[in-house]
Amino acid sequence: MTDRERILAVLNHKEPDRIPIHDSIWGATINRWKKEGLPEDVDVAEYFNFEFRWMGADTSPRFPTQVFERNEKYILTTTSFGGKRKNWTDYSTTPELVECPIKTKQDWSEIKKRLKPDFTRVDWASGLSNFQKYYGEGKFICYSGGFGYDILQNYMRSDQLLLAMIEDPEWIKDMVMTLAELNIVMCELMLKNGFKFDGAWMWNDMGYRNGLLFSPDLYYKTHYQADKMAYSYFHSKGLKTFLHSCGNVKELIPIMIETGLDCLQPLEVKAGMDVVELKEKFGDKISFMGGIDVRVMEKGDKEKIEEEIKRKIVAAKKNGGYIYHSDHSVPKDVSFETYKYVIETVKKYGEYEKKEEPVQEKVLVETKPEEKKEDKKESKSKFSFKMPTFKKEKNEKSNRT
Repeated sequence: MTDRERILAVLNHKEPDRIPIHDSIWGATINRWKKEGLPEDVDVAEYFNFEFRWMGADTSPRFPTQVFERNEKYILTTTSFGGKRKNWTDYSTTPELVECPIKTKQDWSEIKKRLKPDFTRVDWASGLSNFQKYYGEGKFICYSGGFGYDILQNYMRSDQLLLAMIEDPEWIKDMVMTLAELNIVMCELMLKNGFKFDGAWMWNDMGYRNGLLFSPDLYYKTHYQADKMAYSYFHSKGLKTFLHSCGNVKELIPIMIETGLDCLQPLEVKAGMDVVELKEKFGDKISFMGGIDVRVMEKGDKEKIEEEIKRKIVAAKKNGGYIYHSDHSVPKDVSFETYKYVIETVKKYGEYEKKEEPVQEKVLVETKPEEKKEDKKESKSKFSFKMPTFKKEKNEKSNRT
């Protein structure tokens, strides 16, 4: 099976040859692995044969970016969203937003003017070249984007954003809808000009360690219409829908199913997301991707790693509907040797048993020799049903196939 065929099978709740495999690896982790045996000139996704590829458009306001400060520990830059961001030089964690571009509704009005669909938002040259390569390899190709709370954190401080959701949900809904519509138009533009997608992958962290960042009621007021609209559009194009949402988002799963979500990722274990529990409760309505605890990988105990993978994958893979992924991203504390063992173990327990086609017993029927009937020009049909007859057309100048 190709990667595309395998992923489509499990998303349709069917059992292929094995579960699909994909993961997200921190840049700092890759740097470590290159010192431990990962070939310098080989992409980590190709080395482990990861099965997803993402392509998308620039849906930011496209402000110019520049580096303000850089030292051995961190780098301070402006962002295409109009803010300032501080990150570690090895990019080993989530960056800190130092300055936000939106402080008032007027700020949003000015930024909204910059969020118009545009042909130049897509890197057509390298994008189409990469697409042809991945498509030829049978990879599962997703349009990638985002338009919810997580994306809005590029524009506003989290505390300001959460307060605005309570005090002025219509304003936040306008922001979410604007970005959703921009993603839809850009996806359509790419589809009409050479790209083919198998899925649509949206990014929107809505949970933290202990639960949701905002209530289901606020989700309905600010996000529901945009999600429903976007997923309906993607489905109309034959694309499966994915959502990356960190933290404990269990409470939103029934609503996500209602909006048309096909697969939820990454199922953070430390936030209480247990794939076995989720599979049992929602597995007939939605697929899951992830849920393998990276903290177990970090310790490097092969027995514990096998126990973690076996317990979860054996349960989650039943009747399809599960794709392997770590429960977030693989950190630099995981060695190359350990991760190779992780993938070997995933393949071991991720295989499906080959189902043999049922053998039909042959029934011997005693037949009598045919009797010749000289007074009949044609013999009777051997079949019990009446064979159809076709009228010849009057004009038979030419034969038709």
